[in-house]
Amino acid sequence: MRFFTSVHLLLLAYIISALVFWGVSLNKQSKQIYQQDVALLKTEIDSTTQPEMYNSHIATLKEKRHKRTIQYLGEGSTFLVIILIGAAVVYTSFQRRIRLSRQQNNFMLSVTHELKSPIAAMKLNLQTLERHQLNEEKKKQLIDRCISESNRLNDLCNNMLIASQMEGRQYVPAREAIDFTDLVSQSVKDYAGRYHDRFSFYSDVNARLTGDRLLLQMAINNLLENAIKYTPAGTLIDVTLHGKDNIVTLAVADKGPGIPDSEKDKIFNKFYRVGNEETRRTKGTGLGLYLTSKIIKQHNGKITIANNKPVGSVFEITLPILADA
Repeated sequence: MRFFTSVHLLLLAYIISALVFWGVSLNKQSKQIYQQDVALLKTEIDSTTQPEMYNSHIATLKEKRHKRTIQYLGEGSTFLVIILIGAAVVYTSFQRRIRLSRQQNNFMLSVTHELKSPIAAMKLNLQTLERHQLNEEKKKQLIDRCISESNRLNDLCNNMLIASQMEGRQYVPAREAIDFTDLVSQSVKDYAGRYHDRFSFYSDVNARLTGDRLLLQMAINNLLENAIKYTPAGTLIDVTLHGKDNIVTLAVADKGPGIPDSEKDKIFNKFYRVGNEETRRTKGTGLGLYLTSKIIKQHNGKITIANNKPVGSVFEITLPILADA
C-alpha cells in the first residue's frame, strides 16, 4: 500500500510538473509570436506617419496574444482537473479494493472459526453420549446443546446464502401476511431457551405486516445474536415491541461496550466489524447487521442505532404494518 501510494504521488507530481512546463513553454512561444508580429508590423506600417493604424494593429495583436493565453490556461486547467479526478478515482478505487480484500480475508477467517466452533462442540457432545453411560437428564442436556449449535450453524449458513443470493439479485422475496408480534416472540423464546435468563420481552401491540417471513426472521435473529455477542454474561437484554400510527418498532437494547459515533455509519456495511481485527474478541462474520439493514430496507422500513444508558447500544427497526392490525 505504501509503495503504491509513493509511486502514485510521484507519477502525479511528474504529470503536473510536465503540465506546468508545457504551459510555461506555450506562454514563451506566444510571447515570441507576438514579438515577431510586432516586428513585422513595424516594417509594414510606420508608427510615426500612421499612428492610428499602427496602434489599431498593435491592439489586435495584443488581443490575439491574450486569447492564446486564455486558451492555454483553459486547456491546461481542464487537463489538470481531469488528471486530478482520474488520480483520485484510481487511488480511492485501489484503497477500496485493498480494504475489501482485507475484509474478505477477515471474513473467511471468521467463517472458518464460526463453523469449526459449533462443529467441535457437537462432536464433543456426541462423543460424550457415545462413550459414557449417562442418565436421561444429562443426555437431554447434551442433545439440547447439539440442537443449539446446529441452529447456530443454520443461521450462519442462511446468512451467507441469502447474502450471496441478494447480491446476485437471485433471491425473490415472498409477500405474505405475517404476525410480526408472534415472529418476534418466537425468536426471543428460542434465544431465551439457548441463553437462559438473558432476555426480557415486552410488547404492547399485535402487529401484522406483509413481507418475507424467512428474511424478517433472519433480521430479528441477527439483532438478538449481535446483542448476545457484545453483552457481558449475566446481563439482561431488553427486547421491546411498540406500535403507533401503523408503524411497529422493535428495539433490542444491550449493555455491551457500545459503538463509537465514528463507526455507527459503518456497522451496516458488508463485512464491517467494530474495532481492530487483531484485538477483537467477539465472534462474527460482519454479515449479520449488513443483511439486517438490507432486509429492513427491502420491507420499506428503517434501522437505527442509539446509545443505551448507562452503557450499551439500542438497535431499533421500524416497519409499516397493516392498517387493520
